[in-house]
Amino acid sequence: MKHPAEDQRAAKAAGIDAAPPLAREIAELTRRRQVIAAGELPKPEKTRVLTISNQKGGVGKTTTAVNLAAALARQGARVLVIDLDPQGNASTALGVEHRAETPSVYDVIINDMPMIEVVQKSPEFGALFCVPATIHLAGAEIELVSLVAREQRLRRALDLYLAEMTEPYDYVFIDCPPSLGLLTINAFVAAREVLIPIQCEYYALEGLSQLLKNIQLIEKHLNPDLVVSTILLTMYDSRTNLATQVAKEVRDHFPKEVLNTAIPRSVRVSEAPSYGQSVVSYDLNSAGSLSYLEAAAEMAHRGAPRTADQPQSNEKPHKREQY
Repeated sequence: MKHPAEDQRAAKAAGIDAAPPLAREIAELTRRRQVIAAGELPKPEKTRVLTISNQKGGVGKTTTAVNLAAALARQGARVLVIDLDPQGNASTALGVEHRAETPSVYDVIINDMPMIEVVQKSPEFGALFCVPATIHLAGAEIELVSLVAREQRLRRALDLYLAEMTEPYDYVFIDCPPSLGLLTINAFVAAREVLIPIQCEYYALEGLSQLLKNIQLIEKHLNPDLVVSTILLTMYDSRTNLATQVAKEVRDHFPKEVLNTAIPRSVRVSEAPSYGQSVVSYDLNSAGSLSYLEAAAEMAHRGAPRTADQPQSNEKPHKREQY
């Protein structure tokens, strides 16, 4: 009878990885941590303003907004998160005050309060800030209808705030509600880029065509600078054929926009908000945290200024046929 060590040596000689699955997983997580620790993120030439949107609920919009922001802030970027969802989940996850009486994004949009008066510093990281949402935002859709320049109100407030900054932000993330109402339109008008999180399940693809149509209408009539720059696959489970098929289909339709990194299903990612934290600060070594750090790094490198031997392309992310 062979000794287990002999079996491992024989498997290694045959080119077979005989290590237990848990050991392989730990080794891979260690390798990924080392790559992240060794890298330094480039800064964008100017503030990147991204709206994170998908009209379908439960695809990871708020989770993506919070964790990408935290990942970038942890690696040295100055980041602002604007919580435009009446549920206020991004405010909760970033640990900022958002009770009903708290000055919030509602006051900015409806009452013309300067944004500097509502920005709060997140306890997560020194360079992470948040414009909170309160329950008052639930009625903002109705109140916006009668206001002048109702689609431009967030953009005007944000542009004025950014222009007055002595130390500019590198990134601004706007977390949208799961709808295509006036709040989401305000977010599209305020942003220059759209980041679409797509859950790796069949139903997540159903509303994508309508979302892209609405983005095209915003670009045509209200914000000619708007582009879909980034698509992030979320809740990816490599053990299922469906997740693999959905990921392949999305990558085939949007080869330039989809990040190589996909966010796996993770218990730690789900647990973190209940502690008022992002997963990056809640459990830095988890697979979900590492994935968001990798996605943040990929975003940063894609949006970084090019060197002389890598000329910056003037081409926008290309328009794709309807999905």
